[in-house]
Amino acid sequence: MQWLKAKIYAWISHRYMHGCSNYNDVKVRRSCRSKEQGRAKFAEGNLPHARGLVFFNPWGGHRFAKTYGFPLVIKPNVSGYSRGSYFPINNMAELWKAIVLAKLWWPTTVVEQYLKGSNYRVVVVKGKIMSIIQRYPPFVIGNGNDSIADLIDAENKTREEMQLYDGMFPIKKSGQVQQHLKKQGYDFLSVPAKGENIELFYRVALAPGGIVRTVDQGSIHADNLELFLKTIDLFKANILGVDIIFERSIEESYRQQKCILLEVNSRPYLKMHDYPRYGEKQNLDAYYGELDKLDISQPDTY
Repeated sequence: MQWLKAKIYAWISHRYMHGCSNYNDVKVRRSCRSKEQGRAKFAEGNLPHARGLVFFNPWGGHRFAKTYGFPLVIKPNVSGYSRGSYFPINNMAELWKAIVLAKLWWPTTVVEQYLKGSNYRVVVVKGKIMSIIQRYPPFVIGNGNDSIADLIDAENKTREEMQLYDGMFPIKKSGQVQQHLKKQGYDFLSVPAKGENIELFYRVALAPGGIVRTVDQGSIHADNLELFLKTIDLFKANILGVDIIFERSIEESYRQQKCILLEVNSRPYLKMHDYPRYGEKQNLDAYYGELDKLDISQPDTY
C-alpha cells in the first residue's frame, strides 16, 4: 500500500506540482494541506484571516452568503496554483456557478470573505524572509493607438525577449479574457487610451498570464515582517509560501488596515520568484543552498 501511495503522490507531483519545492517533512505538509487546516491554525495563532466555511452540500455556501454577504471567494478545499478558485463573487448567481466549477476539482469546497486589495506571496524560511512578490492579474497598458489584441501580442513578445517563460506564461486571448473584457465594455479590437490599465482576467493566477513584481524587503513594515515569521513558527515548517492580501499595501502595518492571510503553501512554487516581470531579479542561491542541505522526512509520501 505504501508503494501505491508513493506512486500516486509522484503522479500528483508531476502532473500538478511541477516546479514546486519540497523542503518540508510529511507531517508539516499534512498539517497545512487544506484551506480549512490553514484557517484553523491562523485562528489558533490569533493571526488575521477571513471568516470561512468548508462544505460539501452547496446549500452550506448559500447559507454562508446569506449570513455574511458579498464579496466572497469560492475555492476547492485542496488545490494549488489557484485552480478552481473564483473571486470576487458578488451575487448568488455567481456563487452557484462558482460552487459547481470548484467541485470539479475537489468534492469539499471553501467559501470565504473576500478582501479587494494588494495580493502578495511571501516566502519565509526559518527566521528569515526569503522573497516577497506582489501578484497581479494579467493586464496591458494602452498607448492610444494599438488595440488590446495588439497590446497583448506586444506584451507577450516583451516577456519572450526578457526570457521569462521558464517561470511565467504568455497572456492568452481566451474566451474567459474576452468575457472579462466585455464586462468592462471592451473587446480585443478596442483601443484603450494612453496610460489606461486594462485588466484581462478576473483573478491572480500565473496560467492565464498573471504578472509578478519583486518587492524590496527594506520597504516592508516591521509589524508585517513579524507576522510572517510568526506564521512559519506556528506551522513549525522549514519553508512556507504565505499568501496574503493587504487592503492598501505591505509597506503599511497590518494593524492599521484590513489584512487577510489566505493560506500557506508547504511546497511553494519558487520558480516564479526567479522571473519577475517588474522589479529587480533577486539572487536566492544562498537560500537554496541552505534548503538543499536539509534532511527531509518522507519527501515522497503524500
